[in-house]
Amino acid sequence: MKQLIKSILFLLACLVVTSCSTTSRLKPGQYLYTGADININPDSSARIDDQKEVKKTLESKTRPTPNKSILGIKYKLLIHNLAPDTVKPKGIGNWLKNKIGEPPVLLSEVKIKYNNDVLKSYLISQGYLQSDVTGDTVIKGKKGKAVYTVNTGIRYKISSITFPKDTGNLTHIINLNKDKTLLKIGDFYDLDTYKNERIRIDNDLKESGYFYFSPDYLILQVDSTIGKNLVDINVNIKNSSPDAGLKPYTIKNINIYPNYNLRRDSLLRSLMPLQYNDFNIYDNRNTFKPKLFDRLVFFKKGENYNRKDHNQSLNRMVNIGAFQDVRAEFLPIDSFKNNQLNLNIYLTPLKKNSLTFSVTGTSKSNNFVGSEVKLTQTTRNLFRGAEQLDVSLSGGFETQVSGQSRGLNSYSFTAEGKLTFPQFIVPFYKPRVTNAFIPKTIASLSYQLLSRGSEYSLNAFKAEFGYSFKENIYKEHNLNPISVNYVQPSFPSDSVEKSLYLENPYLRSALERQFIIGSNYNFTYTNQMEDKRRNNTYFFGSIETGGNLWGLFVQKNDLGKREFFNTPLTQFVRLETDLRDYYKINRNVTWASRLNFGYGYAYGNSTSLPFVRQFFAGGSNDIRAFRARTLGPGTFKVKPDAKFADQGGDIKMMLNTELRFKIVSVLYGAVFVDAGNVWLRKEDKGDPAIPGSGRPGSGFKLKNTLSELAVGTGAGLRIDAQIFVIRLDGAFPIRKPYLPSGQRWVLDQVDFGSKTWRKENFILNIGIGYPF
Repeated sequence: MKQLIKSILFLLACLVVTSCSTTSRLKPGQYLYTGADININPDSSARIDDQKEVKKTLESKTRPTPNKSILGIKYKLLIHNLAPDTVKPKGIGNWLKNKIGEPPVLLSEVKIKYNNDVLKSYLISQGYLQSDVTGDTVIKGKKGKAVYTVNTGIRYKISSITFPKDTGNLTHIINLNKDKTLLKIGDFYDLDTYKNERIRIDNDLKESGYFYFSPDYLILQVDSTIGKNLVDINVNIKNSSPDAGLKPYTIKNINIYPNYNLRRDSLLRSLMPLQYNDFNIYDNRNTFKPKLFDRLVFFKKGENYNRKDHNQSLNRMVNIGAFQDVRAEFLPIDSFKNNQLNLNIYLTPLKKNSLTFSVTGTSKSNNFVGSEVKLTQTTRNLFRGAEQLDVSLSGGFETQVSGQSRGLNSYSFTAEGKLTFPQFIVPFYKPRVTNAFIPKTIASLSYQLLSRGSEYSLNAFKAEFGYSFKENIYKEHNLNPISVNYVQPSFPSDSVEKSLYLENPYLRSALERQFIIGSNYNFTYTNQMEDKRRNNTYFFGSIETGGNLWGLFVQKNDLGKREFFNTPLTQFVRLETDLRDYYKINRNVTWASRLNFGYGYAYGNSTSLPFVRQFFAGGSNDIRAFRARTLGPGTFKVKPDAKFADQGGDIKMMLNTELRFKIVSVLYGAVFVDAGNVWLRKEDKGDPAIPGSGRPGSGFKLKNTLSELAVGTGAGLRIDAQIFVIRLDGAFPIRKPYLPSGQRWVLDQVDFGSKTWRKENFILNIGIGYPF
């Protein structure tokens, strides 16, 4: 306790010293600027709506901004002051002084009148039409601040909204859609809403052919003289609007240049085009099949221009992955004298063949780290329909750096072929998708050899045929109606195999020969791309079946099991959901949470999910206070000296919550709590012929679920450089489900000073990317 008090006193002393050092280099007459204070309606007892938010916004609009600080310490200014007055133009001294550090922001830099005008302008834009702002400076010692007194007055509301009279096609469209207006009677006057209303009207007109219309051609006249702090809004068309913006345009010719570059420009334009449906295709090399453009271009001859077709066409041509440059040009015929446009589409294809070589480092949730070398050959436009064939070969080496199997080495070789068609290929049916995203049909075939040294090897074959489709920017679907997996284990000798199974009886299910024939479907929803949202959500759901349909056709063997090529057919249904929420407390602090549930039901030939489809708990992206894949199932605990420690289950429940905050620059911190476990649907009673082969407590019982959850907590550091994230998390358990009931909470046993406790409980996780 005395040591703690000394540490606190030392920290306080350091804060006082650093506070003084920030002003020690100021010259006479100079004062360090510490920021702005906003006093809203100080002479009135009434508070305005959202006063805290308004005050915070006003403070952010004042200039200059004071020196950056953490916990009141102006660390950048401190670093600047630690450097000598004169430093070389190049070198670490200049880097520390001017790049990491920052010079003092002085009170003399504050322009009171300018800030008064900025703050008043903002208040007027928010409906405080009678607001007034006065500012002054206050000096104390060597520091000074700006104080602004804001008298807002009463906020004005909308009394009525008038749209232009229906005198023609343009005004008719405006009136036809006025029920969608963002302006509502009774709402507060808000300049941003008015700007967005002009954009809304412009979008409506663009959908009806008004290609050259602009939001600037609209004027919203505000009458604030009607009294009672109300305003009338009159929406109208400016008299100065050009004629080209006030008439709709139709598409006359659609000219497509599929193999365009500047060097061939004059040659291509002189060609006799291939006429296909509504398109004139200029390509003497027949680079693409004409019918491809039916799926890429949504415009038709004679139709009105509309922005939806424009955006969807561009998005499809960009996202199809066949072109390095896409350009759409709309040209008026006869210099705006009529109402027709020619559409010219210029497409520059990517190279047909490319070869990529990569060397990557890997860090997995099961504590394996290593590297991989990969060579990929890509062939584009294989059948002249923008198809893509990827053939890759890779080899890697991994070693387990922690856990019960520490020091275990793994070698792998993988060969994969993937053919992607930019359309749905469905027998006896031709679905047509009309949104901006390209549907894909994907066929893949792969083989992997995984060798665990002198213990065992796995030969895995996988074939899939399916579809990938984005419904919109938020929703994505992946369906594989056919998915075939075959796993064939091998051992150096029969004696090694028997030794492994005797030492780890449950290893038999993990390394048995498996044939999985089934289907799977995944759905993903996310709005994380919307940075302005305070709350972002991610949802992933999947369903997978194995052996369901094939089980009807495969005959049973003498033992009553269904076999396919002398291999037991695995039969199961597997469900999983992953829900994540990201709540921005402020610009630099985010509260992230995740709920993950999984359930598997095996039947027929199987009593539990195949090992490769089971759920696992523990690891750097899971419950971080426990070694990867070693938690559970249920209250079972794997032996500390087990060579094969991976423990899977048919059921999983997990909750993670994490507070993420910015420390400085690209360095972020986090504190977190993880909870969860996995269970077998039926308890593993083992082989009666092998004593101790069962896993007592591994079965799932609903009434015991909460009492069998593991809980861990910890903290971490992250380097987030946008293009990559390196993560270091330290975690320890505070609840151990494998202990006797009533003794599972172990928070009172936490002892960082004990080497034995740290060895048994403290887990250090190194990862790439965020855990969720």
